[in-house]
Amino acid sequence: MNIDLSRRGFLRLAGAGVAATSLGAMGFGGAEAAEQAHVRAFKLASTTETRNTCTYCSVACGILIYSKGDLAAGETAEIVHIEGDADHPTNRGSLCPKGAALKDTVHSQTRLTQPRIRRPGSDKFEEITWEEALDKIARALKDDRDANLIQKNEAGVTVNRWTSTGFLAASATTNETAWLTYKVVRSMGIVGFDNQARV
Repeated sequence: MNIDLSRRGFLRLAGAGVAATSLGAMGFGGAEAAEQAHVRAFKLASTTETRNTCTYCSVACGILIYSKGDLAAGETAEIVHIEGDADHPTNRGSLCPKGAALKDTVHSQTRLTQPRIRRPGSDKFEEITWEEALDKIARALKDDRDANLIQKNEAGVTVNRWTSTGFLAASATTNETAWLTYKVVRSMGIVGFDNQARV
């Protein structure tokens, strides 16, 4: 079969083909419009969204954590996606490289999920329960406060200062939690009190 096509005819045919495919790609063709109108299901539609604060620095960026699994039914929730919270006034949806890698941190094999202690004379850490860890911390604080609390200064004025223990607060917290932390620490008499945001 021999097609007799002049150069001018070829250009007309090529131009018409480009125009037709362009119109179809812009949605003017019936079949293309029906195909593009099909909406694919959003991949996070079946997940639970939880707002939280990034754990890294003192900026306290807002994050959205998406998990699968029903905690109310006793299932273990699996975190499948973490992104910046666009409604958060601090970061407005953006995250630094560390914040963007939070999902990898959560799923890391080396991430600590339980308290550990290295007993005197031991060369390794062993896991203990949360109750045991909190009891040991409370006992150490009580013993140190009983031994080192300064109740009165040289002039006989009651001061209730505890200078042998310090407290470092976290910065990724709410104003209400920070206020309560401050009140608890000061009510115990601790003088050395600082925050991660300043350090």
